[in-house]
Amino acid sequence: MEIKPIAHFRSPFATKFGIPRQSGIVPQLRGRIIMEPQYASAEALRGLDGFDYLWLVWGFSANAGAPVHLTVRPPRLGGNARMGVFATRSPFRPNGLGLSSVRLEGVSVDTAEGAVITVSGADLMDGTPIYDIKPYVAFTDSHAAARSGFADTERWGTLKVEYDKETLGCMDGAEAEALLRVLEQDPRPQYHDDPQRIYGMPYGQWDVRFRVADGILTIVEIVGSR
Repeated sequence: MEIKPIAHFRSPFATKFGIPRQSGIVPQLRGRIIMEPQYASAEALRGLDGFDYLWLVWGFSANAGAPVHLTVRPPRLGGNARMGVFATRSPFRPNGLGLSSVRLEGVSVDTAEGAVITVSGADLMDGTPIYDIKPYVAFTDSHAAARSGFADTERWGTLKVEYDKETLGCMDGAEAEALLRVLEQDPRPQYHDDPQRIYGMPYGQWDVRFRVADGILTIVEIVGSR
């Protein structure tokens, strides 16, 4: 079976670094789905605005050609323990497909970019190909009592984020709030623990530089201009 993108995603993340590790954990984070011309019609999107959430089926495009292993090291387990690839949401998968649940914020057909679906809570990199969009249906898709394997027992801790107010003055309120929620999730690889190291994270048109020590992430500076 050959599949082709029906849309591409626009996100503040130009690289994989900093992208939330799951959809929904940073609900403030907004993105846009830009439909391909053959699907950019009111007919194709009719009725979509009647749903609050969508499923996105997409491709790990940045991992093209990467080797696939039968076991992987989930970040939630500290990058030390191995699990079978199919018991994880690792991006290194046999067919390189991702699945995300996102909140639908709006549908616009006639924009300068064509048909655009605005969503929040996505965990996709800028330019990610989207292969399908399906409505989230609560009475079949939600299983409140379901077990979640090691995700039930290994909680993901967040960081305290410290910064000078002037540092975030270059961003509008919504953009700054989303950035802070992203940084709380600890963007670093799990095997990194150097309190002196300064990391650079591309975010929109900004380069956000920070360090982490003793559970506190300190924003050192934000470089860039509109």
